[in-house]
Amino acid sequence: MSSESFDLAELTTMYNFKGKTVAITGGAGVLGGDMAVALAGCGAQVAILDMNEDAGKALIERMGVLGKQVSFFKFNALDRESVAQVSQELIKSLGKLDCLINAAGGNKPQATTSAELKFFDLPTDALRWVFDLNVLGTILPCQAFGKVMAEQGYGTILNISSMNAFRPLTRIPAYSAAKAAVSNFTQWLAVHMAQEYSPKIRVNAIAPGFFLTNQNRFLLTDKDTGEWTARGKTIVGHTPMGRLGESKDLFGCVLWLLSPASEFVTGVVIPVDGGFSAFSGV
Repeated sequence: MSSESFDLAELTTMYNFKGKTVAITGGAGVLGGDMAVALAGCGAQVAILDMNEDAGKALIERMGVLGKQVSFFKFNALDRESVAQVSQELIKSLGKLDCLINAAGGNKPQATTSAELKFFDLPTDALRWVFDLNVLGTILPCQAFGKVMAEQGYGTILNISSMNAFRPLTRIPAYSAAKAAVSNFTQWLAVHMAQEYSPKIRVNAIAPGFFLTNQNRFLLTDKDTGEWTARGKTIVGHTPMGRLGESKDLFGCVLWLLSPASEFVTGVVIPVDGGFSAFSGV
């Protein structure tokens, strides 16, 4: 390829999100919130969609001057009417939607096996909660905001899968199965949107490895000493880079998948895991 076949100047501006509008479900959470900060820092107009209004507004306040580029919409990813209403409010307020990040998700202790809670006794309501939050919590926003993109003829959707979709961990059967469903749905939707509506609508996912969040902090570290738990030691020992991930480790992949730099990439699920998925254990 010669330098005349592409615009070198364009390469330097691919990660400039000025004029772009990005909505983030679960945007008041740890990883979703950090993505909001990163995207606002790259010039995007960001819409935080979350149930927790106090956390969302506190995040915007902490962002200082960048907060002027961020809006909050109270949003229930499991309520079809709420999702549809917010999609309409967002377009009315911000004019368009270029990108959607589905960061709403999580696990529940009651859906996690332990010495006290056997797999055979996991309660149905806890299993359903995990499946609904991760699977329906991804599909319903894709329906509402994907329809907006179909009408526009362009847009990018980024779902959040998990390393558990590739390598299911012990103790968390519902979460692992739900994230595997998110990966499968991501691939299905990528084909559907490109073939039925526009090849300029792309759908991808990232599969984070092990990041220390409020959800898993005391599974991986001891609450009193701050030292690794046995589970934490095992995970780090099976991560070739020898550490847990930090939010900033996601930014490069997220920005790439949302930017024109990946305009021929759709239907992929990319691990961001420090090599965990590549390591056989020996």
